[in-house]
Amino acid sequence: MNISVLGAGGWGTTLAILLHYNGHKVSLWEYDRQYAKSLDKTRENKLYLPGIKIPEELIITHDLDDALENNHMTVLAVPSQFLRSVIKKVDYAQIKNSILVSVAKGIENKSLLTMSQMLKDQLPSLSDEQIGVLSGPSHAEEVSRRIPTAVVAASKSEATSKSIQSAFIVSYFRVYSSTDILGVELGGAVKNVIAIGAGIIDGAKFGDNTKAAIMTRGIAEISRLGTAMGSRAETFAGLSGMGDLIVTCMSKHSRNRFVGEKIGEGKTLKQVLKSMTMVAEGVETCRSVKMLAEEHKVCTPIVNEVYSVLFEEKDPVRATTDLMTRDMRSE
Repeated sequence: MNISVLGAGGWGTTLAILLHYNGHKVSLWEYDRQYAKSLDKTRENKLYLPGIKIPEELIITHDLDDALENNHMTVLAVPSQFLRSVIKKVDYAQIKNSILVSVAKGIENKSLLTMSQMLKDQLPSLSDEQIGVLSGPSHAEEVSRRIPTAVVAASKSEATSKSIQSAFIVSYFRVYSSTDILGVELGGAVKNVIAIGAGIIDGAKFGDNTKAAIMTRGIAEISRLGTAMGSRAETFAGLSGMGDLIVTCMSKHSRNRFVGEKIGEGKTLKQVLKSMTMVAEGVETCRSVKMLAEEHKVCTPIVNEVYSVLFEEKDPVRATTDLMTRDMRSE
């Protein structure tokens, strides 16, 4: 297939290389003209994926029209809060024969839409058969080195989810299919908020017991919100739920865990974000998740405390204590 990858961050670059390795003709679009030239010249994404060679046959471009020409699949690897601004530049005629695959893990602020919902909102002519997502426990730093990884491709259309599965699956990247696109998206987005909480636990030097509690009760919050919104409960026990939560809460590669860790150590959110080159999706998604939980009348105490620490300057230790001293209840 002809496949375009929009977004040349670490994940976009990794997936472009993977798709090329799988025999597709791939174009990688980078919004910054000078950085696109640098990528094309050096064949290395030194900022986001140092040490990984980009194949010479892989096309790198700043021209969106060129990237989208005659493509069968468009992979959207732009951070969730910026994806709409990119989609606004796309003419439906350019992608009318293409499957759009979002790999961003977030919920849009203000609209409170997942990425698949936002695509339909921005491009109403898109059919459900044209929209899919790819999610799961998958750090670019490891996938780019061909470390065995398993993820899930989802779409309301079973045929579309299987088309995405077929396009991406290789010996080191196993892809499962699902028709619960909302559940897969919510699992990937909300776990980033829980991972910030897990990082706070690390930074505040609590311990493994505390972190296990945050992760376990965190998946309960994700599942409660997801099922209230119409997702299937079993989705959150899978790769895009518990699987992604485990890796994001535990890994040294996790940007969201890193944000929480530094805040747990005493730094402010502003200080932490200023020191980072990559986007931690969980920060802005936390705002959206809190609002969604309130809208659907779902109890999300961990999300609420993470929100208070991030945006209301609540002391992380006090936030943890408040979680531990809530009213008694059954599991």
